[in-house]
Amino acid sequence: MRAAVLTGPGAVEVTGDWPEAECGPDDVVLAVRAVGVCGSDLAVVDGKRDVPRLPWALGHEAIGEIVRIGANVAPGRLGQRVAVEPNFPCLRCAACTAGRTAVCPNRRILGINEPGALRERVAVPARFAWAAPPGLADEDLVCVEPLAVALAALARAELAPGERCLIVGAGAQGLLVCLAAQALGAVPFVVDPHEGRLATAVELGADTPPAREGFPVVFETSGAPAGLENAVERCAPDGRIVLIGQSATPAPLSTFTVVQRRLTLRGCLIYDHPADFAAAVARAPHLRPGRILRGRFPLAAAADAFARARELPGKTWITFEHLEEPPR
Repeated sequence: MRAAVLTGPGAVEVTGDWPEAECGPDDVVLAVRAVGVCGSDLAVVDGKRDVPRLPWALGHEAIGEIVRIGANVAPGRLGQRVAVEPNFPCLRCAACTAGRTAVCPNRRILGINEPGALRERVAVPARFAWAAPPGLADEDLVCVEPLAVALAALARAELAPGERCLIVGAGAQGLLVCLAAQALGAVPFVVDPHEGRLATAVELGADTPPAREGFPVVFETSGAPAGLENAVERCAPDGRIVLIGQSATPAPLSTFTVVQRRLTLRGCLIYDHPADFAAAVARAPHLRPGRILRGRFPLAAAADAFARARELPGKTWITFEHLEEPPR
């Protein structure tokens, strides 16, 4: 079957002979409809995040229809349109039993340490394939997984209705934090050096911050070292900084500033299973996260999708032909 695979740093190819998906007794096989492009995928493509072997199937933010089920899966699941929760915690370790599945040391991740979902069919554990709410468009369904990240970040920040917050970075994750904050009744402001991304955030209802204003809550979504500096600089005394973006490059940080302002810095790694993902699925019809989608590519142009995702505003996604719509 066809799949988009990494063959070397920066080299993405579409192959026609990827092995067929094998369905275990607790699995379902999806006919993939679309896959979102994420910063983690770009890190894999760039060689900044190691994968077990090459060639390597890319992608993790997948949606599709269940076309095959394992022996232990309810027959009623056949034909369901689903979003994949691509992080598979073991559900047995101390972290998992405490409800902290995001930090499971045995977590399997599609596209990272498990072959990815950018292929015509993919097998996933049935419990991690979430049925789409009735009438939810593919555009919204494909954004459910990163929406779960945004909602978890808001919860860890303890963002309150009416509270003003600053979002550093207007990439896909920053835009979803904007939408989620607005839905909560908070007031989001955004900074980003990329004019197109900033304009997209404003189009979706965010504002640009007044100069020198401090914010009680700051979300750092870019992962750039300069983003952390900006977040600390713009955080008000007794404020909370939630870090979503990741970088292996050390960032300068003044402990004097953190201590003098009594700032709280908190990392936010994905979400916890199952409650956080269930919340994202339930809230997607109201939040309509697909509004952040801009760059759309067919599977045959997967290499272009990854090459252009860094500069295109909004979120990039890759669709399969059976959507029966032209690429745009």
